Order: sequence, then C-alpha cells, then structure tokens
Amino acid sequence: MDPQVHPLIQALHQSSSKCVLAMTGGGSGAAALLLGVPGASRTVLEVIVPYCEQALVEFLGRRPEQFCSVATSRALALRAYERAAWLAPGEKVLGLGCTASLATDRPKRGEHRFYLTCQNADRTLNYSLTLRKGERSRAEEEAVLDSALLNLLAAACAINERVPVALRPGEAADIESSPSASLVSSLLRSEVPAFCAHPDGRLSADAPRPGALLSGAFNPAHHGHWGLAVLASRLLGMEVAFELSVTNVDKPALPAAEIHRRLQQFTWRAPVWVTRAATFVEKASLFPRSVFVVGADTAARIVAPHYYEDSQARMAGALEQIRRQGCRFLVACREDRTGKHVSLEDLEVPAAYRDLFGGIAKDDFSVPISSTALRGLAVQTD
Repeated sequence: MDPQVHPLIQALHQSSSKCVLAMTGGGSGAAALLLGVPGASRTVLEVIVPYCEQALVEFLGRRPEQFCSVATSRALALRAYERAAWLAPGEKVLGLGCTASLATDRPKRGEHRFYLTCQNADRTLNYSLTLRKGERSRAEEEAVLDSALLNLLAAACAINERVPVALRPGEAADIESSPSASLVSSLLRSEVPAFCAHPDGRLSADAPRPGALLSGAFNPAHHGHWGLAVLASRLLGMEVAFELSVTNVDKPALPAAEIHRRLQQFTWRAPVWVTRAATFVEKASLFPRSVFVVGADTAARIVAPHYYEDSQARMAGALEQIRRQGCRFLVACREDRTGKHVSLEDLEVPAAYRDLFGGIAKDDFSVPISSTALRGLAVQTD
C-alpha cells in the first residue's frame, strides 16, 4: 500500500462516519484498500458491486438512461446513503456511488471516464473525470479512480488528509457540491410532498399510491399496528401500507436521524409512506381514493370541533374536503385510559358524514396497548 494512502484511511476509520459503497465498472480497489487497514468495521457498513446490467437495475429500482453518467453515480450514492441510514439509524452515515468506463480487453468507442458521488444528510459531492484514452493500463486507470474516491470520502468526512491523483496534461476533474439530494432532506425542505420507504430500505417518490394507509407516529411500532394492518387488509381486500408524518400540529418536524430510526422498524415487513401531512385533509390530498385505517381515539379527534378551533363549520369543511378526494375511514376499537372499549358506535359522527366511516367490531380487533404506554415501560426498565 502506498505510504500516503495508509494515513488517510486511518483517519477515515477514526472519523465518526459510517458508509456504504456502491460501485459498478470500477472502484473495487479503493474498497479493498479501505478494508485492508485495521478499523474498517468502524467505517464500512457494506460494499455493493452491482456489476452486470440487471444487478444495477435491481439495486436502483429502475433502469438508468445511461449506465456510466453523473446521474447514475448520484443514484448509486443516494441508494447507498439510504442503505447506510437503514443499517445504522441515528448515526452519521454517508453513501458513495461510483460508475466507470475504463480500459478493458477490447477497444472502446467511447471515452474512458468515471463519476463519483458522495451523499450525506446535508450535502452531495460529485467528482467527474475523463481520462486520456489509450495512455494508461487498466490498473493505472483504476489507481487514479481509487485515489479520487478516497479523497472524496475524506472531503465528505471533513478530513484534511489527501492522496495525490496522477492526472495527465489536459485532464481536469470536475468537482461540485450541492445541497443534499436525499429524499428525507428534500421532504424536510418541502421540496417533495411524500416518498415511499420500501421494505428493503429503498426510497422512492414516484411509487404507486396505496389504496389503504395506517397512519401513526410509530414511536415505537407495536403488535397492535401490525395486527390492525393484517385485519384491515383482509377486510378491504387490498394491502395496507403505513404512513408516517414528520410534522405534527403541536411539535417540530422530526429530524432526519429520527425518521430513519422509525423507518427501520418496518424493514422487510411493510412499505411506509413518509409525508409532511399533519392532518387527514392533507393526507387525503396526497392519497386520493384511499382508505385511512385509524383507531377510535384518532377518529374521535377527526369529528371533534375542538380540534378545529371549536368550529363545527371548520370540522364539516374538513370532512367535505376528504369526501371530495374520495377518501374514507376504517375505524378500529381502542381501549381508553379507564379500560373502556371505545368503538365507532361510541363516537358522535355527524349524520351528514357517517358514510365516510366504517367500523371494525370489538370482537374482531381491540388493542389495549399504545406507543405512549410502551415508551413509559421502556423508561421504567432502563
């Protein structure tokens, strides 16, 4: 190993950042260098090499327009960042994407080039370089890529060490920095209204909208959520997804690390839509023609004028907007603080909007536990 490389990698391993590397066409040498220095387990969460075309399409969840491009390196980095946040929720993480077209055992008509992107919660760093064709061996081109990749990781981790990149005359790297392109950051900046977290940790803003949603804070998710989703799916004849709003009428928005922590509870279990929709009027505008699966306690708030500035007219206006979006509610029985079972029949639903509410019988479903109670139990046992 080059004596200049070792100190940089040691510094990376001593930083507080953890990363996932996703690379195709090149870059595996840099991954080997990172793993070859003691302490790599503190830094490297995963190395993914979707080398063949189908593997890359499956990893990204879509077919890129070009396989070697800055757009694809950005997509790889974003997917790697999502994986890192999924694997290490609440920690400082980043994702690095690399796509390259380098010298091989047959002549190439196109340029020899590579694109690198490093994605963290705040910034997106891009590095692009076109190499002078035919002047280096494959190993020499890989060495240039490896040096650039390690330097980009160092920049993303705010580490001062750098290694020299052996550029030839006329070669100049294009380096740029921009605000984070992650969907979580974009949602918090109100740049996207919602996105879907798939069970494998992949995030997408253009997934098909679900026909039924179970909304909640999921702090934590518990057996009542899972059981209600299963029963509602059977009653409605469709899959029930979950919805987590990062905003609340009474609280500040959830930070990115907390969003990732809550999403990890759904790993390999169910899709979760993440939104900024604090009210069901907002949710209905995002998910028209959907059924919202709620507990009787939530349904009581939906039809209580108290939550509409004590205005019966405001409450009716909200329900009318929900109706115009083609949405309705499926209400499950809940046990209140006194131990009494509360169902839809116990609620004062205005007659004009009774058609928007369907009930689940107490004998079919009732949950005596809540996320609040579970948090209280966790505090007592700490």
